[in-house]
Amino acid sequence: MPTSSEPSAETGKETPANAPQVLKRAPTLYAIIIFKLLKGSLLVALAFIFYTMSDNDLPTQYQSALHSLGLNPDRRFWSELAVKVGNLTEREVVRVAIGTFIYSLFSLVEGVGLMFRVGWAGWLAIGESAFFIPIEVLELMRHFTRPVFIILILNIAMLWYLFQNRERLFRHHHPRH
Repeated sequence: MPTSSEPSAETGKETPANAPQVLKRAPTLYAIIIFKLLKGSLLVALAFIFYTMSDNDLPTQYQSALHSLGLNPDRRFWSELAVKVGNLTEREVVRVAIGTFIYSLFSLVEGVGLMFRVGWAGWLAIGESAFFIPIEVLELMRHFTRPVFIILILNIAMLWYLFQNRERLFRHHHPRH
């Protein structure tokens, strides 16, 4: 059975149509993958910390953490946060731990899926990025902070990159007809 051939984009030589497609390097995609895997790993660790702390004396641990980090507990932000920490129940902390763990799975699944260049992982990352942009804009409209602005810019850049390059990054999973 004859196989059709077509010129390779990189070498100009003809390659068989059924030959596996060589993936081009995508350094920006690699950075997104690393970010997603790090974010997911940190969130898993944070969920574990929340869960293990759920039955502890949170206000005492909070004050101890502020002291260890050399932060002034009398500053308005830290004192308001102390009131909120003091009002948390064990059940609420466990719920936060579970929610954080579930959200961490999204980042880990996205990172692994992007690593293998699976199309649905690209769409999942695009959807997640698009979901958070209005929330970040609303937060900036309420109170402008540089970290939220930087996160918004990075989120928009990641969304744009993945959307604009989705065919090039994930095309190899679709068979040619």
